[in-house]
Amino acid sequence: MAPPIVHPLTSLPPQLLAALNDGTDQRLQDVIGAIIASQYASSSPDLTDFQSTIRDKDVKDPSILSDFRNLVPLTNYDAYRPWVAKFFERPCKLSEVENLLALGLPSYFAVSSSTSGSKPKHFARYDGSFGLACHSEDSGHRSALTGTIASMHTLSYRDIVDVTTASGEVVKRIPVSILSCGLARNYQGWTVETDHTRMASMIPYHSAPWATGLIGYHRSFLLVHALFALANPTLEQIATTFITIFMDMVYYMQEEWDMLLSSIRDGIIPDIDHIDHVRDYLQVNMHADPQRADELWSIGPPFSFPAWAPRIWPKLNTLQCVCSGTFAISLPKARSVIGPNVVVKNTGYGCTECLIGVPFNHEDVDVFVVNSTNVVEYLDVADNHAQENILQAWDLQPGKLYQPVVTTRDGLWRYVIDDVLHVIGFDPRDGSPVFRYHGRNNLAIRSQYAIITEADVIKVIQAINEEDMLRVQEFTTVLDRRELPETVGIIVDIGGDIGPDANSARQKALKALLSTNDEHQRAFDTGRLRQPTIRVVKHGTFSDYRRWRGERLNAGVGQIKVPAVMVDPASIEWLEERVAKEL
Repeated sequence: MAPPIVHPLTSLPPQLLAALNDGTDQRLQDVIGAIIASQYASSSPDLTDFQSTIRDKDVKDPSILSDFRNLVPLTNYDAYRPWVAKFFERPCKLSEVENLLALGLPSYFAVSSSTSGSKPKHFARYDGSFGLACHSEDSGHRSALTGTIASMHTLSYRDIVDVTTASGEVVKRIPVSILSCGLARNYQGWTVETDHTRMASMIPYHSAPWATGLIGYHRSFLLVHALFALANPTLEQIATTFITIFMDMVYYMQEEWDMLLSSIRDGIIPDIDHIDHVRDYLQVNMHADPQRADELWSIGPPFSFPAWAPRIWPKLNTLQCVCSGTFAISLPKARSVIGPNVVVKNTGYGCTECLIGVPFNHEDVDVFVVNSTNVVEYLDVADNHAQENILQAWDLQPGKLYQPVVTTRDGLWRYVIDDVLHVIGFDPRDGSPVFRYHGRNNLAIRSQYAIITEADVIKVIQAINEEDMLRVQEFTTVLDRRELPETVGIIVDIGGDIGPDANSARQKALKALLSTNDEHQRAFDTGRLRQPTIRVVKHGTFSDYRRWRGERLNAGVGQIKVPAVMVDPASIEWLEERVAKEL
């Protein structure tokens, strides 16, 4: 049974305010205690004033909290870049990196997704830094998995950092991977040195062999997961990073339906590219099942009829993935595949730097509550980025937009996250802020007259996403300067045919754009803005984009996202080559 619906408060009563204050202070004291003895804390120029003030104080002295709030400035990745670079020197010397950002050595390095086209960032993640703590009220409502789960999370890493002593002995091998991979490996104790012992094994309750996680190519990874999921009629849950990854798997099933059924019938792993290093381990777990193949053949491939998935997996009850923000556009298509009764759960809100929130209510995919063992502070997006403008949780006002500022057990000090959160209230259980994800602060179309934000372009897409116009399945936007004046260029993948009212889509997109900002209206009135352009790409283009960009960046499967605003010139050129029609 799902837990009862909780409604956010619009203000904090005195008892919750006191509890929130006390909890925040305790968390800050714990985090400072965990990272104050690091090399960075003692040597960074950003922390000189703080360190000189607390030099003779016990770390448990309550005055250290006010010292932190008064003296520690905002930081960004540039403050950590030269420190992180020490880990990637060859050789990586223990004497240089031990206790560098936090005590000991990292368990893994989490790599950012480079969605905006910038170079990837590396964040050291240490033991005990998972970052989320769930409400006790939720724990009783987490049903133990009794059937099978298709867990589509990569276990591949892109590099290994070997930490060595002065004599050359390797004391630790640290994988460099996407966050979800690092979290899974760390939680399960799956070290890279012992991978060979698990290659042919099946993780309890999982549909695919462990070795599937080491397939590094997007399409191959999802096809093998699809194969083992289809072969298992007891599947109860499907879990992946983003909802678009689930839909990619469904499209690949559609494309390769005959091959997948033939493999299930004969018990032979098919000829799929880029799986030779794990083929033998997959094969020992693949068994001929003509009866299941006949059953699947009689039902048909994914888009044969609505609510297809429950026919394939009668016990399917949950799809778990990130499906809010820009990913929400794919939710209706996913719902058409899984039907109305399968519960869709959002995994929560976070980023490579820090996990921050969990769903506020059990089945609400859009609303989150701050729930972190790290310290989260805030900046009003309307204020300058300055230390004196940092706000605490109890200072927030429902209805306003804020950027999170995190201090973590992994050694980040008042690090500014580029996301924007729309705060809607406070949790009646402990006073924590309740919010919706609003968009990326650093992803925007920057024209000569105004900044068009991620939230703006989402509103534009929502305006044209209609049955008789364009059934948008995925999208991105660019600054279109093919003609002047410049405008928003919308690039979409649609389901089905272009609707009969598609001729009005550009005008409707313009109306939605003008409604988001008075500057847009003034620019249009003075001839500095024209109607947005709309280009439709070949179906499946965005799925292929994730494969292409993942291979180009050597990024982990499940990490590549299609940004709401695309600025990388190579990616834009790649998409424009696949345009099938322009309205």
